[in-house]
Amino acid sequence: MEPLTGERKLLGVLKGERRDPPPLWLMRQAGRYLPEYRELRAKKGGFLDLVHDSEAAAEVTLQPIRRFGFDGAILFSDILVIPHALGQDLWFVEGEGPRLAPPLVDAALTSLERAPERLDPVYGTVETVAGLLPDETTFLGFAGSPWTVATYMVAGRGSRDQGETRRAAYGDPQAFGAIIDAIAEITIGYLSRQIEAGVHAVQLFDSWAGSLSPAQFERWVIAPNARIVAALKDRHPDVPVIGFPKGSGEKLPAYARETGVDALGLDETVDPVWANAALPDDLPVQGNLDPLALIAGGAALDAATDHILRAFAGRPHIFNLGHGILPDTPISHVERLVGHERKG
Repeated sequence: MEPLTGERKLLGVLKGERRDPPPLWLMRQAGRYLPEYRELRAKKGGFLDLVHDSEAAAEVTLQPIRRFGFDGAILFSDILVIPHALGQDLWFVEGEGPRLAPPLVDAALTSLERAPERLDPVYGTVETVAGLLPDETTFLGFAGSPWTVATYMVAGRGSRDQGETRRAAYGDPQAFGAIIDAIAEITIGYLSRQIEAGVHAVQLFDSWAGSLSPAQFERWVIAPNARIVAALKDRHPDVPVIGFPKGSGEKLPAYARETGVDALGLDETVDPVWANAALPDDLPVQGNLDPLALIAGGAALDAATDHILRAFAGRPHIFNLGHGILPDTPISHVERLVGHERKG
C-alpha cells in the first residue's frame, strides 16, 4: 500500500477544487458485498461485535481501499452508536435490523443513563486506520443527523414512513426538541473526537430527511444540522463537512444555503442536471449513481456514470452512489465502475 503521490484529491475537492476525473468512493463500501468482510464477520460474531472491536473495524475500513484503491475511506461504524451512548440498549436482529430499548415513544429521555464510554472503540478505530491509510487517501468520519437518529430512538427500530416519530414531533414538539438537542450535543463532541483522532472530513447522514414536510424539514433537519456544522467549524475550521439529506429533492438548495455544509451528497432520485443548475456554483457535490445501476452493470452502468460525469463537469464533484452499496453487488461491477470512471 505504498502512496502514489501523497496528494489527497478527495479532500481537495471538498475544499473547492475541480478534478478530472473526479475522486471516487462509495457509501457502505466497507461491508457485506466483500468476501473478506463476510469472512471476518464470521470469525468475530455479530455486526456490533465488529464495531466495538477497534482492530477488526479498522481492518474492515481498509479492505475496500486495498481492493479498489478508492480515493476515500469511510470509517466502519454505525449511526446508532449515538443512542447507545445516550443510554439506550442496542442490538441487531439478523435479517431485521437494529433494535433500541426503551423506545422513547414509551419512555422519557431523562430516564436514560448516558454512557459516553461506549464511543471509545470508535476513536480507537480512527486512530488505527489513520496510521495505516495511504497518504493519498482521504479519511472520512461520520455520524447520523439528529432527525434520522431520533427516528430510531423514538420507535426503537427502523420504519418505512417514520410515522411514530413524525407524530411525536407534531404532538409534543418541546419533548421531541429535547431529543434532537441531546443528539446534536453528543454528535458535536463525537465528530470532534473523530477529527482529533485522525479523520480528514466528516459526513452527516440523514437517511430519513425525505419523510418531512417543508416546515418540519426546516425545524428538525436544517436547524440541528446547522448547529452541528457551526460548532464543528468553530472547533475545526479547516475540516470539511458533507451533508447528505436523502430524499430532500427540491429542499436541497435551502439545506445547502442554511446548514453551512462544505459539500452536498445527492441521492439517486436527484436529477444531476437540475442539481447542477439549482445549487450554488462553487458548492462541491457528491453522488449520485443509483446502486441498482451498479448491480445491473454493463452498458447501463457506463451510461449512468457518464451522465453524472457530464452533468457535474463544471463544478467540484466527488463520484459516489446515491445511497449505500447493496450486498448483492458483484465485485466485477465495482471494478468496471472504477475503471470507467477514472477514464473520465
